[in-house]
Amino acid sequence: MNRRDLVLRLIAGGGAPLLAPWAASATEPASWQSQFDASKLPWKSAFATAAADFPLTATTVRGRFPDAVAGTLYRNGPAGHDLGGERYHHWFDGDGMVQRFVIAGTEVHHEGRYVATAKRVAEVQAGRRLTEGFGTVFKDREAPASPDTMNAANISVLPVSGELLALWEGGSATRLDPHTLETRGLKTWRADLAGVPFSAHPRVEPDGTIWNFGVSAHRGLLLLYEIGPDGVLKRADAVPIRDMPLIHDFAVTAGHLVFLLPPLVYDAQRRAAGASVLDAHVWRPEMGMRALVIDKQDWKRQRLLALPTGFLFHLGNAWEETTAHGTVIHLDCARSADASGLLADTREVMRARLVGTAGPTLTVVDLHLGTGQATQTDLGIEAEFPCIDQRLVGQRHRRVFHATSTAGGLPLWSAIACTQIETGASQSFSYGPQTVVEEHLFVPDGRGPGWVIGTAFDFTRKKTVLSCFVANALADGPVAQATLAHALPLGLHGVFVANGGT
Repeated sequence: MNRRDLVLRLIAGGGAPLLAPWAASATEPASWQSQFDASKLPWKSAFATAAADFPLTATTVRGRFPDAVAGTLYRNGPAGHDLGGERYHHWFDGDGMVQRFVIAGTEVHHEGRYVATAKRVAEVQAGRRLTEGFGTVFKDREAPASPDTMNAANISVLPVSGELLALWEGGSATRLDPHTLETRGLKTWRADLAGVPFSAHPRVEPDGTIWNFGVSAHRGLLLLYEIGPDGVLKRADAVPIRDMPLIHDFAVTAGHLVFLLPPLVYDAQRRAAGASVLDAHVWRPEMGMRALVIDKQDWKRQRLLALPTGFLFHLGNAWEETTAHGTVIHLDCARSADASGLLADTREVMRARLVGTAGPTLTVVDLHLGTGQATQTDLGIEAEFPCIDQRLVGQRHRRVFHATSTAGGLPLWSAIACTQIETGASQSFSYGPQTVVEEHLFVPDGRGPGWVIGTAFDFTRKKTVLSCFVANALADGPVAQATLAHALPLGLHGVFVANGGT
């Protein structure tokens, strides 16, 4: 076995369990279920467990969805939050459910199916949770033997080579049939990569090249992937990272991979003492935010730059230019002052409590590789789930579409916006104080400015709606809406595939 194979197998968990057997103990979650059940907050049904799959059904459509958005919107998110009277302690723990919206003019059909991970299948059969989640450790349960023992397949999706991959954070991607959403098993990119983390935020360049990463916090290793447009793995290797932080997203440019490393750092001793994966991370603001820049062609060529302390989940896009002083990388992200949103807000919704931490704001970062200097500018606009025109991944872009907030008293956002990152000018549309907004995506149209589509949860009517907007006229409201007869659990990320696309 060569060194690379050994490193990758260690990441996959083959060398040791994630927890020593004596450490597999934690708090009893039963009270979380009773607190959730007793809550009177009107939005709590957004975090209720979906009792079963949603069969393919027609929706009620107002208006007409443009020809450019004829296709399928796939979305993924946690939908199984409790089982056998036990409720998870974090929103990100729930069993993944993939939604499929088939859009065709005045007709929209919806289907939703749980991802049949090995974890979910075994636990449903047992009628109880058998192992932990990202933010929850159950009392008196077996320690997970590998990352895929905990795999919930609940964050995002990636169409590749005729399949749809349901993506998690710390283990394998899960293969789905894109037409039926039937689970086909785990994706193994190469024999020695079985069970190795494959993150939920791959970046797909205009030519179809896929870049991704994976984090082995316990080993202090960052795994890098390059996958060809044909879906065949070209390269994968691991690079060591000192003080490994929680990394959820990254960006690519023409020549580099860019990671912003917040000071939420993994502590192996806390994990060994029984903490969940989330609670094994420690906030160390004195470290600041590090920007790691890796050369695409030679992964050993790396630069580390310093930024002020902050936290983030998501980046919008990055691009680079050559100046008299060297290469400058420009990127935008949804940045928070600290990790309270992850450590508190997305935890307390599991017992239907509202913390109300200030949301992240759209921030522009400039990394000067020639001088080693890094600067950031806060645009002062609340923003999360940033997205761009995917034809511009790694290239210069000028606008970002994102969720934003105009109403208080909600666990997430109530509006969507389009912000010009060079000027800070922004336009928005509010769904109103009774609606929680999910991620919205840009869909190009060669005959016009393009469209923005996305879902939102109307908790007064207990229904989910799919809306379509003119991309440069969000404030005018949706040109078409499809309303489901029921509500879907709030999800995380998705992708739109036009008819004839892959």
